[in-house]
Amino acid sequence: MDRNIYYYIFQTRHGPIKIIPEPGGRYAVIYDEEHLGSYHSPIAAADDVSGGYTFSPSNGVEFDELDVPSDIGNWEQKLFAHVGRLRPA
Repeated sequence: MDRNIYYYIFQTRHGPIKIIPEPGGRYAVIYDEEHLGSYHSPIAAADDVSGGYTFSPSNGVEFDELDVPSDIGNWEQKLFAHVGRLRPA
């Protein structure tokens, strides 16, 4: 079965915040090249970013002051990878 894997990006006035897939089906919050937390879904990650509940970026930006939406549907969705059908061994 073919499937697409996506990552999400939200542009703030202080630069983009990304939610990207990690090994094991988890999603990482990345900002300014820093890993700010690992989540079981992109929905959970977006919710924590919007409330300012991730680890704090070293540059002092406060996510809860950036009007980041908690609804992942308001983030830009981009293709991360396309996984094609695997053949049996």
